[in-house]
Amino acid sequence: MKALVLLSGGVDSATCLGMAIEEYGRKNVCGLSISYGQKHAKELEAAKKIADYYEIEFISLDLSRIFAYSDCSLLTQSQQEIPRESYAKQLENSEGKPVSTYVPFRNGLFLSSAASIALSKGCSVIYYGAHSDDAAGNAYPDCSSSFQEAMSRAVYIGSGNQLTIKAPFVLWTKAEVVERGLMLHVPYELTWSCYEGGEEPCGKCGTCIDRAEAFAKNGIKDPALKRGE
Repeated sequence: MKALVLLSGGVDSATCLGMAIEEYGRKNVCGLSISYGQKHAKELEAAKKIADYYEIEFISLDLSRIFAYSDCSLLTQSQQEIPRESYAKQLENSEGKPVSTYVPFRNGLFLSSAASIALSKGCSVIYYGAHSDDAAGNAYPDCSSSFQEAMSRAVYIGSGNQLTIKAPFVLWTKAEVVERGLMLHVPYELTWSCYEGGEEPCGKCGTCIDRAEAFAKNGIKDPALKRGE
């Protein structure tokens, strides 16, 4: 069996990759990184470094034109500032809508594209790293367990029962993801999560805050921060 892992360059997808390699062996795993028009390329560069570390096949895809009409604050064309506060704080003023860093139906498009590539590459499973913290409060609805179940069923049916989706963290917290990754010796020092594209993570955007809390709950400093010391 072969697996395709959606590899964003962050903590969750890197941990998914470690799990897939543990189960299938690196020769039977490939990574797919997708550009969606984000304001910086740091996460794409991180995805390539992680793939090189594990010595797996690496595929890149550009879907940026699909998101050209969106004003999501992560995207190049947006004039919105990326919020520098936790997701919980952002949701207090969102009136039940997703946060401003929600890229419209991104995971749906990513999984659909991944399904086509996975079938062409002879893969039987797709891994992606959605977790419960991102789905909480409808911040990122395409990270929820209900979305995962619906997409998994659609992909399974649409592939002629050849392809399944695994979202092993969909009911986990990010701290639990990090705990599993530490057991697998995932190279977190190579990952990038920050929505900003600076030399070092900003430490203030929603994903930086979540990441810092996840490592703190595991009693260690974020390995990626050691790069600046």
